[in-house]
This record gives sequence, C-alpha cells and structure tokens, in this order.
Amino acid sequence: MTYKQQIADRSGPLVVKALQKRGFDAYYCENKEQALEKALALVSAQDVLSWGGSATLDESGIKSAFRKRGNPVIDRDTAQTQEEKISFTRQALLCDTFLMSANAISADGQLVNIDGTGNRVAALCYGPKNVLVVAGMNKVASTIDSALLRARHTAAPLNSMRFPSDHRPCYQTGQCANCTHPDTICAQIVITRVCKPAGRIKVILIGEEFGM
Repeated sequence: MTYKQQIADRSGPLVVKALQKRGFDAYYCENKEQALEKALALVSAQDVLSWGGSATLDESGIKSAFRKRGNPVIDRDTAQTQEEKISFTRQALLCDTFLMSANAISADGQLVNIDGTGNRVAALCYGPKNVLVVAGMNKVASTIDSALLRARHTAAPLNSMRFPSDHRPCYQTGQCANCTHPDTICAQIVITRVCKPAGRIKVILIGEEFGM
C-alpha cells in the first residue's frame, strides 16, 4: 500500500463524517471496485439517470456500469441536433438520479463546483430526486478557501483543455485569469454547505485519484 493510499484511508472517513454532519449521505471506498459496488447499491435499477460532464465518472467506470445494468438514461451526447441536446439537458433536471463529480470538497464537508452553462450545478441544487456525487480523494482540500482555489486554479484550467477555445484565457495560458469572457467555463460557482433535504445528495469518496 502506498503512502498516498494510507493517508487517504485515514483522512477519507473523517471527510465522510464531516459530510454526514451536513446532511449528506456519504461513504468512503478504498478503490473504484468498491465505489462501483456502492453506487449500484445506492441507485435503483429502475431510476432514470442523467449526468453532467465528468472525467471522474468516465475514469471510474460509473457511467458504463449503470448502462450495463440497463438503467434508462437521458444522455445529451446522443443528441442529433443542438436543439435536441438542449432538450435532453432540460429533461435531465427531472431525472430520478443525477450523476456528477465535484471540483473540490473541503475537509469540513462542503462541496465546491464551477460550471459554464449551469446545468450541472442546477441539477445539484434542485430538480432530480437524488444526486450521486463521486469524487477521488485528490478533490479534497483542507479548507473551503483552499477548495475554492483548487476549483478555480486546478480543476477549471484542466477542464478548459477538455473543451478547447482559443479565445478563453485559461486555455491559452493554463492559468485562471478571472476572466469574464463570453466563453468562460466559470460562469457559476456554487458552494453546497448543507444537503437539503438531508440525504438527497449522496457522496462517494474514493481513496484514489480521479478526474480533474
């Protein structure tokens, strides 16, 4: 076992307790195999699913596991036109369970997310019956301030590379410029400090590194 894994296995359960105190239904899993098993147990096979863009969901195999199980899915990436994509994105706000990751999580149990169009944070805040957040321990920061810094200066530039735009400053330099460019991917910054109603948002922390 690596030193990083030992640290994750010690600190992860503490972050889970902090999340639970704030009303989140939270779990710590040592690896992605445990996380997949937990995710499938938390979500009904009949639930209609949708998701926001997330490298973590792809890398961990969460999305493919639900597809393999046969859950009905609203997937905007299957849209044939821009109008259909927008329609799917709106339908996702009324799904049974919305899947996503977090850009950062503070050690005291607060979620930090940055969004360009707002569909991901909108679903997190209200709409779907349940939200499942899956995040690697690399997303955990010591304080809410450091979580915001991670979201702005680590996650956002990395995500900017996933969605290229020559006009976006962080795509050009790899650094956050606190821009107000029309193509910014940081239009909304949402801190979820309490889960309301309690238990609606379920968080799986994985003791490995995933995502941006």
